[in-house]
Amino acid sequence: MSWSKRSKEIFLLEIEELKKVCDNIGDEINSAVELIYQCQGKLVIMGIGKTGIIGHKIAASLASTGTQTVFINAAEAIHGDLGMINRNDLVMLISHSGASSEILNVISPIRNIGCSIIAMTGNLKSALAQKSDVVLNVSIEKEACPLGLAPTTSTTAALLMGDALMVCLMEKRNFKAENFALYHPGGALGRQLLTRVKDVMSVDIPRVQVSTLFKDIIHTISDKRKGMTMVYDDSNRAVGIITDGDVRRAVQRFDHLKSVTASEFMTPGFKSIGENALLTDALELMDVNNITNLAVTQNANPDNVVGVISIHDIIDFR
Repeated sequence: MSWSKRSKEIFLLEIEELKKVCDNIGDEINSAVELIYQCQGKLVIMGIGKTGIIGHKIAASLASTGTQTVFINAAEAIHGDLGMINRNDLVMLISHSGASSEILNVISPIRNIGCSIIAMTGNLKSALAQKSDVVLNVSIEKEACPLGLAPTTSTTAALLMGDALMVCLMEKRNFKAENFALYHPGGALGRQLLTRVKDVMSVDIPRVQVSTLFKDIIHTISDKRKGMTMVYDDSNRAVGIITDGDVRRAVQRFDHLKSVTASEFMTPGFKSIGENALLTDALELMDVNNITNLAVTQNANPDNVVGVISIHDIIDFR
């Protein structure tokens, strides 16, 4: 048997099942998002077994994107962990069958505490679905497991529904990179999200005058190793930029380069970013404008260039 072929079959099977789950999404997701958004306490997610592992991941994703969320193992809940829940909380119970005894056993105590319940289940006729305020339908027709026993497609469907909830809530909260950075201060991701342009930019700005000759411009660009130079007028105001691309175009455009000056082939004006902007903002600005260099200004004042930053500065930092 070709295991690569078999793996592709499993992928395609799960994809087809997920499309069906997608088609079944209705207004209940609106209700779930609104309930979570309006919750005055925390969202408590409960599950057991493999769906519990999925629930743990969903809780972690929500918590890292602005929704106060914790995961409690349903089996542990009925042995004391229900004490972590109060009446201002909202509870999400995840069970594909909707019939797991550990899940059903916590419903009455949760109601006694005074919490609303969101169910994520693949069985809309189950006791769990019938006893919940909102039901997120993750029903599938078949598992990828050849025996139809090991949770495969069903756990993928629950995971994806959790991702949909997370993204919807991020957008509803207008959750931004700065907020994300607050919860991810460690590692490479944290460094990227917390770093400001001023922390990476070069203050050794390549610079020429509008009257600088072509050969001297080439020397400046090569000497500073930034792939660009800023161009200043006689009053020492930055009025343009010359990049490697501008140099290549000038070679094709002018027959006699010896007498060509910066003013004749520079790009008037320039894209800039404030020194206190996030590094991710600089990367996005470069991407949108299909450029590799930015002038860095103080207090977003284009007349006060205090540095330059290139795509290589960002890549090297990452």
